[in-house]
Amino acid sequence: MSSSVVLAAKNITAGYGGHPAISDITVELRANEVLTLIGHNGAGKSTLLKCLFGLLESESGIVAVDGEDVTGQNARQISDRGVALVPEGRGIFPSLPVRDIFSLGMHASGVPKKEQADRIGWVLEILPAISEFMNRPAGNLSGGQQQMVSIGRALLNRPRILLMDEPSIGLAPKLFQDLLAPIRALQQREKLSILLVEQNVREALKISDRAVVMKSGSMIWEGEPAELEDNERLMELY
Repeated sequence: MSSSVVLAAKNITAGYGGHPAISDITVELRANEVLTLIGHNGAGKSTLLKCLFGLLESESGIVAVDGEDVTGQNARQISDRGVALVPEGRGIFPSLPVRDIFSLGMHASGVPKKEQADRIGWVLEILPAISEFMNRPAGNLSGGQQQMVSIGRALLNRPRILLMDEPSIGLAPKLFQDLLAPIRALQQREKLSILLVEQNVREALKISDRAVVMKSGSMIWEGEPAELEDNERLMELY
């Protein structure tokens, strides 16, 4: 695993309506690693991801991609730098067939038409189950299938950096395990960097290289996943 930093928040403070949700957060995602960010609801995890992806402007601090300051850039500009987001709640269009959702996603991110079929083929290699429901409206799919579509849409950009916000929401534990395995395999094969925000701590830590714990808008711990195998230690941090 490389120690070079591909995405960083430096002393970020951000919130909504003048009320900070995160305060003075500094966190670094390194090349070719899975970093899991854990903490209770309201800890500020999703707010941090929104800042990193250009969906929320921070009040202070710096966001950097590959060491370059990108603070204030919007989501399209961040995406053009090889960053993709799988949003909480999936964010798919329920009335549209999966094929159209993929086409819209590629059009929005400027994937050349001649490359689009290859991109879809590549995603279906990673998540082959999607091929079974490519022509079905997303609203008719199960939670697990919708989550696959959301991940697939993010991967169509062939990102180097993938931000995933609570992918286990609404999924049975076994379904979440089945989803994580190909994501970890993809990460290792393509040397992706993944920042995973997750409530299902045990499963997330199994595929992680490092972990960060947030509480009440602050970062309170950073270390190796093995250090959190002790339930008492985990409860202390929570």
